[in-house]
Amino acid sequence: MEQQPAVLLLEDGTVFYGRAIGKIGTTAGEIAFNTGMTGYQEVFTDPSYCKQILIMTTAHIGNYGVHADEVESDSIKIAGLVVKKFSPNFSRDSASGSLQDFMVNDSVVGIADIDTRALVRHVRDKGAMNAIISSDDLNLESLKAKLKEVPSMEGLELSSEVSTKEAYVSGDENAPLRVALLDLGVKRNIVRCLTDRGCYVKVFPVNASLADLKSFNPNGIMLSNGPGDPSAMPNVISNVAEMVASDLPIFGICLGHQVLALSQGLKTEKMHNGHRGINHPIKNLLTGKGEVTSQNHGFVVSRESMANNANIEVTHIHLNDDTIAGIQLKDRKVFSVQYHPEASAGPHDSRYLFDQFIANMN
Repeated sequence: MEQQPAVLLLEDGTVFYGRAIGKIGTTAGEIAFNTGMTGYQEVFTDPSYCKQILIMTTAHIGNYGVHADEVESDSIKIAGLVVKKFSPNFSRDSASGSLQDFMVNDSVVGIADIDTRALVRHVRDKGAMNAIISSDDLNLESLKAKLKEVPSMEGLELSSEVSTKEAYVSGDENAPLRVALLDLGVKRNIVRCLTDRGCYVKVFPVNASLADLKSFNPNGIMLSNGPGDPSAMPNVISNVAEMVASDLPIFGICLGHQVLALSQGLKTEKMHNGHRGINHPIKNLLTGKGEVTSQNHGFVVSRESMANNANIEVTHIHLNDDTIAGIQLKDRKVFSVQYHPEASAGPHDSRYLFDQFIANMN
C-alpha cells in the first residue's frame, strides 16, 4: 500500500503526523476515542458516530478485515479514522474484504502510525474538540482555516442526516407484537433484537408524528440511538412527549433516552469527553446487579434537572462517573437507557432490557 503522508490537526493547534489510510483527501469533525478491543466494523457503521473523527485505542485495526454481516447501517458513518497500526491485509477466512477497501469504497479518510496513547491522553484532559485529517493538503495554515469552518457538535442536529427517508418494515407480519420504531439513527441490531423476540417492526423517519406511528397499530414504541445534540431537536422532543402521553409502552436507547428525558422536562448537557467503548460498568439500581456495557454518547441527562421531576426514577448509573445511565416513568410503562443493550458483537449483559420491553407490551 502506498505510504502517503498525512496530518492530524486539533482545534487547539496540536499536530500529529502519520501516514494515510482509506481514501486520500481531507475530513473534519469532532474527535473522540473508543476503548473497545473488538468490533471495529460495527463501530464504524454506527450512525451515532456521524460527523465524528474516531480514535481507536486498540493498537491493531484492520487485521480481521470486514464481513457483510457485521454492519449496523448501509455505510461507514464516522467522519474519519485515527489508529496506531493499520493492517491493509486480513487473516480471517470468512472476511469479504479488507478494511482499506471498505474505507475507500465509502470515501473515508484516515491516518495511521499515530501515537494514539498520547493523543487519547490529550483529548481526555482537554475535552471534546474538533479536528481535521488530511492526506492531500499538508499545509497547516490552510487546514487551520478549514477547521474554523467546522461547526461545534453542541447545538448540532444530525438525526435527519442518517434517519431513513421512507418507512420500512422488518420481521413476520403475523407476529404477536407490533413495534413502531422512531429512527433517530438506528443500528440494525436494535431491529434484529426486536424481531428475534417475536415483533413485527415498522421503522419510521425521524420526523414521524404520533399519528404516523399509531397508523401501524403498534403495541409499543421504540426510540432509537442516533447522533448529535438532543436539545437541538425541538420537534422530535414535542412528538415524543405526545407518544408518552398516549400510554403506549416506550423503550428508548441512547439518543432516544435523551430525547425521552427532554420530553419530560429534564435537561441534557455536553460531556467533557463522552463514553465510547464496550467495557463501561453500569449498576442497575433496581436489582443491585452490575452490567458491562457498550456505550457511545457525548451528551448525558443532567442529574440536577432530576430534582424537579418526582415522576421520573433513575434506574441505572455509570460506575466510573456516577452519570445517569437509565430512567423510568413511575406512572407509565416507559423507560430508557443511555447505553446499548443491542451491542454486537457484545457485551450481552443488558439484553434483558428488550425482554422487559416485551413484557410491558404483553
